Amino acid sequence: MELDDERWSKLCGGYRTPYDPRNAIGRLAAGNITAAWDELWQGLHHQGDVGEASYAAVPELVRVHEARRASDWNTYAIAATIEEARQNERNPAVPDWLLPDYEAAWRNLQVLALAEFPDATSDELIHSIMAVLALAKGRITLGRMAMLTEDERAEMLDAIGWG
Repeated sequence: MELDDERWSKLCGGYRTPYDPRNAIGRLAAGNITAAWDELWQGLHHQGDVGEASYAAVPELVRVHEARRASDWNTYAIAATIEEARQNERNPAVPDWLLPDYEAAWRNLQVLALAEFPDATSDELIHSIMAVLALAKGRITLGRMAMLTEDERAEMLDAIGWG
């Protein structure tokens, strides 16, 4: 979907209210990273809920990530969060008119993830890349586990006697 498409203003985000992420995506592309990500995390996902704006933002976020040529865990984490939430039947499906762009963005995101993974050092980047790769292969539970912190995973393993 082109950024000048009028459908953007009618899409709903994570709060199930209209949310147009184009301004935040523009700020991200311009280098206003922190404020843009704060808004995108607030607008695109809320307590497991996502909307059509969430799905529409993914191709643009992947495009900006690739253009910036800077590793940013947020891109992988928000895409993984949106994809994981998409599996819940309470969330809307990706609209048919958006599905080809969404799927293409996920294919591109896998390529970016594989290219960035060898040099990844931060826990956030490693975990979010692993989540993207697992979700892209349909391994939803593994993707969810990758999004947890190391302490959360260790606690879960301790609880079942694997600690």
